[in-house]
Amino acid sequence: MKGTQREIWLIRHGETAWSRLGKHTGRTDVPLTEHGREQARALQPLLAGQHFDLVLSSPLQRAVETCRLAGLGERMQPEPLLLEWDYGLYEGRTSAEMRAEMPGWTIWDAPMPQGETLEALQQRVERLIERLEKETGRIALFAHGHVLRVLAGVWMAGQARLGAHLLLDTAAVGVLGYEHEQRAIARWNLRPEPGL
Repeated sequence: MKGTQREIWLIRHGETAWSRLGKHTGRTDVPLTEHGREQARALQPLLAGQHFDLVLSSPLQRAVETCRLAGLGERMQPEPLLLEWDYGLYEGRTSAEMRAEMPGWTIWDAPMPQGETLEALQQRVERLIERLEKETGRIALFAHGHVLRVLAGVWMAGQARLGAHLLLDTAAVGVLGYEHEQRAIARWNLRPEPGL
């Protein structure tokens, strides 16, 4: 890493019962499954070889436990800006259930009754990026699928909607950095090698 440039590691939490079923899990504080805990522990070798200058986590237990099991819990600071998208009335529902009522529905285009609009989520992520830009070195962020995908879209192009095109599996890692001075995605959807 050159000079004082930032490298931001986005680490999605391990599997929960709701993520396994495809349910939108925003602010409901769902714990990791045993498989999710195994996924989190499997991140240790990938992360152990890195020096992180700052470790932040969503305060929800699935992110905090992933951070702890991945070996970075002692350095973790809670960061409310990393909370998952507030899905409002869509909380706990699957996309298939929503499409049965509203054909063509996607989370990226729908209004968000009693929840957080995509525009509000982008503004929250922009505030987080402002905070991160005051830091140097390598930063680890433990959070959730949609907020991390939105963060990547805003990072590279200022557009939350680009997150719709970025698949991020449970317990997977994305790395944001720079190509020369241009913000870029350096790596995406990395998962530990089998057997690690």
